[in-house]
Amino acid sequence: MNYTVVLEEAEEGGYTVTVPALPGCISEGDNYDEALENIKDAIQLYLRAVAKEVEQLKKQKNLKLAQVSI
Repeated sequence: MNYTVVLEEAEEGGYTVTVPALPGCISEGDNYDEALENIKDAIQLYLRAVAKEVEQLKKQKNLKLAQVSI
């Protein structure tokens, strides 16, 4: 999967990285390459947490999950 990330140079040096498609997914690095590697780890952790949450929702009998196309 590919995600667009936004790298912002920090005043104290390094970069802060966010993923617009994944609200709250953020990381940082001392340089550009490190920041990109760190955000890959953050994305994987974020997606694992979402998958775990979906599994918990599936166990609730009063909820139904559906997919929609736009």
